[in-house]
Amino acid sequence: MTHSQPNARALITALELEQHVEGGYFRRTFQSDDRAMVEIEGGQRYLMTSIYYLLTEDSPIGHFHLNQSDIVHYYHLGDGIQYSLIFPDGTLKTVVMGSDVIAGECLQLHVPGGVWKASQLKDGAAGYGLISEAVSPGFDFADMELGNRQKLTEQFPEHSALVEKLTQV
Repeated sequence: MTHSQPNARALITALELEQHVEGGYFRRTFQSDDRAMVEIEGGQRYLMTSIYYLLTEDSPIGHFHLNQSDIVHYYHLGDGIQYSLIFPDGTLKTVVMGSDVIAGECLQLHVPGGVWKASQLKDGAAGYGLISEAVSPGFDFADMELGNRQKLTEQFPEHSALVEKLTQV
């Protein structure tokens, strides 16, 4: 039996995804309800949360943002997704998540809290890229900062062209 590749609209519907403020589409799929909450500087958080995250041809960029928590990304299907990570010392790391592990694409990616992160859908046949993220301590919008173009350019002038391309404002 042959399975056809779903399109982005079908995935958004099937996975009940909604637009994300940083770009792309998402839905929270898990939060550790049956575990004690974790106390962090910003208040109480779930021990862990998880989401689906989808980039599409219509929404191909996850704009620069910074999370306080560690995040592990898991590639599922579709086209590759290129991540641009700017560490606090200004080091830039570029990683492609995708299924071609022989060519150096990765199935899992850890991004520590405090690292600026942006993602871009790579050109491909599917027209989308689907991952999951596991966040610990659990994600809370209070712990996320969207990248401000002027602020990031001042902080990381060596990456100004990338910041210009991958920020909303």
